[in-house]
Amino acid sequence: MTEQPPQRPAPGPARRAAVLLGRLPFPERTFVADALRAETVGGVILLAAAVAALIWSNTAHHSYEAASGFHFGPSALGLHLSVEHWAADGLLAVFFFVAGIELKRELVVGELRTPSAAVLPVVAALCGMVVPAAVYALTAAAGGGSLKGWAVPTATDIAFALAVLAVIGTALPAALRAFLLTLAVVDDLFAILIIAVFFTSDIDFAALLGALGGLVLFWLLLRLDVHGWYVYVPLALVIWALMYSSGVHATISGVAMGLMLRCTPREGEAQPPGEHVEHLVRPLSAGVAVPLFALFSAGVTVTAGALGDVFHQPETLGVLLGLVAGKPIGVFGGTWLAARFTRAQLNADLRWPDVLAVATLGGIGFTVSLLIAELAFTAPPLTDEAKAAVLLGSLISAVLAATLLKMRNSTYRALTEDEERDSDGDGIPDIYEEDQAAFHLRMAEMLEHQAAEHRRLARPGRDAGGPDAT
Repeated sequence: MTEQPPQRPAPGPARRAAVLLGRLPFPERTFVADALRAETVGGVILLAAAVAALIWSNTAHHSYEAASGFHFGPSALGLHLSVEHWAADGLLAVFFFVAGIELKRELVVGELRTPSAAVLPVVAALCGMVVPAAVYALTAAAGGGSLKGWAVPTATDIAFALAVLAVIGTALPAALRAFLLTLAVVDDLFAILIIAVFFTSDIDFAALLGALGGLVLFWLLLRLDVHGWYVYVPLALVIWALMYSSGVHATISGVAMGLMLRCTPREGEAQPPGEHVEHLVRPLSAGVAVPLFALFSAGVTVTAGALGDVFHQPETLGVLLGLVAGKPIGVFGGTWLAARFTRAQLNADLRWPDVLAVATLGGIGFTVSLLIAELAFTAPPLTDEAKAAVLLGSLISAVLAATLLKMRNSTYRALTEDEERDSDGDGIPDIYEEDQAAFHLRMAEMLEHQAAEHRRLARPGRDAGGPDAT
């Protein structure tokens, strides 16, 4: 009896390549759209505040300096601060609180919940910070300048970027908008770590332990489902004051509290607490806190000589080149590397120049870049010059991104219309229902009803001796 060779198992289906910047699940798409809508409005207000700061500072400089330098607050608690200081340490804590909630949501239910999904935005954001920092370091070192400002060009301002999109009237497809938002969230995470690690002054351990104790109490109250703003707001203020007194930048307290909020819904719960609080606080952050920070931080003197100095001083030139060149090269290069090594294929509706355009938007640093500039350069002349470099770099990046996006605007509009088409009026775009039989049955019934109505409307014309009359 001849021994039969072992049978090889039938080959399984070929593994499908991952899609880079593919279609979002419908709930995630809805959340992203709502979040970006609020950020866009806040971005327009932020843009107006920045323009107002420049006009005020350059037309009534002494008035601007007097207003931003006005001190108030309890001296006994070490909180007798200037208006500019309150805006940077106080109001921006609200901004970072919202950033903490966004990060928590992305980690548990968003694009960062699985390692495979997190690879793209994490690698893109990391490269988008390393490359600008390297560009700054090389430029500053070559000119004999200070390396303290290496972190200034590493941040991306999502609100300002969205304001640019609103001004130029560009409708980005949902995948690119989600990529920009997730990139900004990861970018904020790294910025928070930079501020905490590299810009912490001498630490008062007693105050720091008090702040940590307050955070533990905050966490316990959340876990015990204690409700009421009158409980959490006073506690948050105490935590913030202790964190400020400890020497750790006070905005870190906002991030920590944001990360503690629950962002996963329980059974029978319409909205988890994290999303509910974010919905309430985001307008305050985007519409009040960040614009006021911009108003008292972006007021630099703009003259031909001052702008010329940006290109001649190694520190300011490093900031400018980091934002305009380093940021897009880093984000685009990181995205390409992530696709290369994960063997992902770019969404068939998009092209690599689209990724480059979004990466160029990342060069709009503004809010966090201005904050880091204040922390890195404490000498007034260099502080203002670094801020001028941030503003100029952000402006150049905005113009370059707008030019690239406008070249594909007709394609973006067509893609956006396809994404938003809802033929059966059920509130869910057609692209999410095309593989469902119930959707096609509803459409068939609607079209049959429309055909019957058209036949009814056409009948009087035939009866009156129209072209179809017999």
